[in-house]
Amino acid sequence: MPQEELVVLLDERFVPIGTAPKRTVHDAHTPLHLAFSCYVFDSGGRVLLTRRAIGKKTWPGVWTNSFCGHPGPGEDMASAIARRAKQELGFEVTGLWEVLPDFRYTATDAGGVVENEFCPVWVAEAAADPLPEPDEVCEWQWAGWGDLVESMSRTPFVFSPWSRLQVPRLAEALSAGATQR
Repeated sequence: MPQEELVVLLDERFVPIGTAPKRTVHDAHTPLHLAFSCYVFDSGGRVLLTRRAIGKKTWPGVWTNSFCGHPGPGEDMASAIARRAKQELGFEVTGLWEVLPDFRYTATDAGGVVENEFCPVWVAEAAADPLPEPDEVCEWQWAGWGDLVESMSRTPFVFSPWSRLQVPRLAEALSAGATQR
């Protein structure tokens, strides 16, 4: 029997204070917990966008960043990102880089489920197209960065709330840090 996935609960200073089963955490009273978001780029500089599967508990069917996840207790972030890329998108990522180490957000979806995450944002590279897990991703596409920014400004309602908050900060950080990487 597979081991139940646990998420790391945090206090308001982002210090771990315990764990909880992932299946019990996302509801109307979601406790603050640790997560990550990752934006994957191809060799041509395009970013991978994914559309969340219709069966997802939160924000089903919306377009979002390449993938998200939760590191397990004691799991370092880079390992969690690599694990989740393989599980959700069926490929390996390289060149991991933490771009927004202090990103935190809360959002409530139409069904009343709250996201409450300390969610550092990473970028990575992939050399192949994804082979996504259908329970996670129902569509995907590579997009130019400018096309993503324009789409978000014209139709923000089709994108996840975290990606709408992350993309402007990510654009600024990537511009400033491109030579520092």
